Amino acid sequence: ASTCSGCGPGYKTPLDAMKGPREEIVYLPCIYRNTDIQKPDYLATVDVNPQSPNFCKVIHRLPMPNRKDELHHSGWNACSSCYDDPSKRRNRLILPSLMSSRIYVVDVGTDPRTPRLHKIVEPIDLCDIFLNIVSVMYKIFKFLFFSHFSPFNFFLDSSLTICYNGKMLKEIRHSFTHVFLAIGLITDILISLDDRFLYFSNWLHGDIRQYDITDRRNPRMVGQVFLGGSILKDGPVKVLEDKELDSQPTPRILKGKRVQGGPQMLQLSLDGRRLYVTTSLYSAWDKQFYPDLVKEGSVMMQIDVDTDKGGLKLNENFLVDFGAEPDGPALAHELRYPGGDCTSDIWL
Repeated sequence: ASTCSGCGPGYKTPLDAMKGPREEIVYLPCIYRNTDIQKPDYLATVDVNPQSPNFCKVIHRLPMPNRKDELHHSGWNACSSCYDDPSKRRNRLILPSLMSSRIYVVDVGTDPRTPRLHKIVEPIDLCDIFLNIVSVMYKIFKFLFFSHFSPFNFFLDSSLTICYNGKMLKEIRHSFTHVFLAIGLITDILISLDDRFLYFSNWLHGDIRQYDITDRRNPRMVGQVFLGGSILKDGPVKVLEDKELDSQPTPRILKGKRVQGGPQMLQLSLDGRRLYVTTSLYSAWDKQFYPDLVKEGSVMMQIDVDTDKGGLKLNENFLVDFGAEPDGPALAHELRYPGGDCTSDIWL
């Protein structure tokens, strides 16, 4: 979507994006791999407009033609870097599959509320491309690895203060990284479009944290909310020492449903006031760490954000229950807004 006639997709700047319209629908890949349901994964379209009669409901489902793909993260065919090019459109959602290596291209431009499958890129189609890329990259990395320009020196140099060695690096946002540390298991991280706040989810610990990062070298936690996790009072983990909590958190019950799993994928509204969260990480890990999550399905929740002083509060009136899907409980993953969002848009 373009914000003006004669413009390309998205917004001219991140601050312009913050003034964009409120999100009305979101897209989420829903996974059936590693469940007892022998159905393909699908793309769910969810109504998040509080004024709509379909608020918090799945209004459309686009099943993939194959089973056990394990849809995961998604992206767009164009971003806000193309804002000055009116020939570009952001009308295709790209859905790669972890297990099958297929890439599904979904048309969300013709009718955003009724996505349709546009193209499938099969693994065999990618082989020739990958082989050509690998041959070039091998020469590049051979040079870098044996030179003082080596990127590996960046990650392995223990004198560096913003990256860590000896741990699994998962994602990077600006000069902030997150790694798997003990029981917390940080699995997602994002920064608001005005660069004021950083958010991350602890999938095992069960909380989402908000940090004021206006002073880049001294992040300050200003918000925290618990949404499940593995250290609940009635859970399998007994906490022997916790420097932050006086007692283990209580289970989160929302609209009569207990939240299984822990907070995982995050998506922030353009204006920074609503933080959406889902609870599935990867179906095999879901099954290992939270078997009840696989049995009962994941949920999507909304956190109300205080953008003045900082602070997070669960919206008790918002719940999308993927345990109630027509074919059975599904594992919903990453969220996307039509027209771009905080975690997928790029300005270059």
